[in-house]
Order: sequence, then C-alpha cells, then structure tokens
Amino acid sequence: MERLLSSVLKLAGVTKAYGTLNALDGIDLSLPNDSYVSLLGPSGSGKTTLLRVIAGFEQPDLGTVVFKGQRIETVPPHRRDIGFVFQNFALFPHLSVSRNIAFGLENRVENPVTDPAIVQARVKDMIALVGLSGLEDRGVAQISGGQRQRVALARTLVTEPSLVLLDEPLGALDANLRARMRSELRLIRERCGVTFLHVTGSESEALAMGDMVLVLDSGRIAQAADADTIYNRPKSLAVAGFLNCYNLFEGRLAGESFLGPYGAFPLGDQMQFRDDRTGYAIRYDRVAIRPAEAPVADDEVKLEATFVADEYSGAAINSFFSLDDGRVFEVESHLSQSMPPACAPQSRYALVWKRRDALVYA
Repeated sequence: MERLLSSVLKLAGVTKAYGTLNALDGIDLSLPNDSYVSLLGPSGSGKTTLLRVIAGFEQPDLGTVVFKGQRIETVPPHRRDIGFVFQNFALFPHLSVSRNIAFGLENRVENPVTDPAIVQARVKDMIALVGLSGLEDRGVAQISGGQRQRVALARTLVTEPSLVLLDEPLGALDANLRARMRSELRLIRERCGVTFLHVTGSESEALAMGDMVLVLDSGRIAQAADADTIYNRPKSLAVAGFLNCYNLFEGRLAGESFLGPYGAFPLGDQMQFRDDRTGYAIRYDRVAIRPAEAPVADDEVKLEATFVADEYSGAAINSFFSLDDGRVFEVESHLSQSMPPACAPQSRYALVWKRRDALVYA
C-alpha cells in the first residue's frame, strides 16, 4: 500500500515560532515517495527547525503533518517510522561498527529485535549495502570520516524507516570526500527505495543530489522544482541569490528597458517572473568578456567594468570585475568551451550577454 502513495509526507500551513521569530511561516510541501529531495536555504532560513518538526523533536504551533496518510503532529519521534542522520553522526565511540549499527534494532521501543541471529544477518546486509564490509569489528574512531558517515546512515536504514532525514550529512567531510559521497548516498537510497530529505546550505550539493529541490527562505518554501528548473529558472531574486551563480541587479521597468544602477538594459524575449522586488539576473556563465570598445549586436546587452582577478577551478575560470560603484560582477568561463581572454588588472572591459539569457523579476 505504501508504494501506491504518490506522497510519503505532506505539510500544510506548518508554523513554528520562537518568541517573535517565525522559524516556519506557513510551510506547505509534499515529498514524493521513493525519491531524493534536497532542502536548500541560507543559515537561519528554518531548515533544521523543519527537520525537527518532521522528526517529532518539535511540535508545530499551527498546521498539519501527514505521514503515510496519517496525521503525526502529536506522535512521539520513536513511533513515527522516520530516521534521522545527524550532521556530527552521533555514533557511540565505545562500540564497534557492527554494534553501532545493531543498536537501533535491539533498543528501539517498538518491536525490538531480540534474536541475535536476525540482528547479525540484518547488520551484515546493511554493512554490505553501505560498503563497509571488512570493517565490522573496528571502533568508529579507527575509520575515516566518510566511513563514519556510512555507519550513521546504516544505523538508521537498518530499522527500515519509510523516510530518512539527513541534516547536512556531508558538512563534516572534506571537499573530495563530499563529492564522492554524493553519488554513494544516491545509490544507497535507490537500493533501499525510501525517500531521503537532505538538508544542505550548499547550492551545488542540493542541485547535484536532489530529484526535487526545495528552496527555503525566511521560513517559507520559495520554490520547489527539479534541479534544472531551479538552476535555469529561479522564480525569485531570493532564489537566484541562493544559487550563487547569478549577477543580480535591483531597479525598475520602464517601457522596453530595465533601469538599474548601471543604466538601462534593453529587454527582449527573456523569461519574466512575478516577485515582490523588481530585478534583473544574468548567470555567470552567460557573460562574454570583450574589449571595452567592442561593438554589440542588437540582441546583446553591454556593461563596462574594471578587471580585478581570475580564479582557476580546474574546469572553469571565474573572472571578477569591479563595477563603477565598487560592486563585484562575476563571469564564469568553462574551459571545455573556450579559453577566456587574458585580462590585464585594472583595465576596462565590456561584459556582454544575450538579452534572452537574462531573467527579469517584477
């Protein structure tokens, strides 16, 4: 029956306040069954509070939480069939890998597993699933950070929850290990067939991992869509800002132009979105660097700026320019496409993009 549900979890009008601060302000969301969902938002947006409400560590002030067709606002955490993987892993340092994983099975309040043979078999299967075979008897202090992360995940998955909440699970890992664990987490989730809700403050992590991406802003869901839609069509200036890949301008619309602090940008057939602020966004990798005196075509927009520095990241070069008021404008050049021109520090250049590549908010 559970597999027939289109949504494993639904929240409607969920509000949680701490004094005068609305940590959650009328949250409405639906998590698909058997999917990987990323929850992206800046610090203070309410991400951890939302997880705690879903897990049962906090109760909402208003709204409903429906899990597998049943309301669970007053159901205690240990009766919710929801797993939680903490950022710091919360492993028992005095127990081995296998004993850490077995702990939840043997000590849960409902239906603890008391047969050692069953515990051993399920722990063995889970260790194989998360790629820890051969490490069963090691202490958790004797394994790497990535391996400890897998122990924490295995300890949750061995109890067979219908939903797993992950609170920035890769935050304690180094950059190389985070990249490897992204694909491993997705593969493990697919094998288990349960929904993962993965909270992160990293836009690249959210886009890379989520079948669905939720963007949280000031306690509200600002956008919920697939990664491609979030990246190419952020529905508000706030969402575009969270992605850290758009140059943003605020201003006003006047006829066929956007009027901002750097003059008039002619409008074309670009996508327009409704927002409570009027603004203009152009993605870093949609901008070309040309000599200051270079002409522009009728379908292009030009902005002059002073070159400051380049940053090489391997697959791309990010170039930083200073606008006339000192604000930084960024250009990303993918080396698989073309090498950007060599720019001289403190020299003027034209930053050019197609009108259709910009996004307009009003």
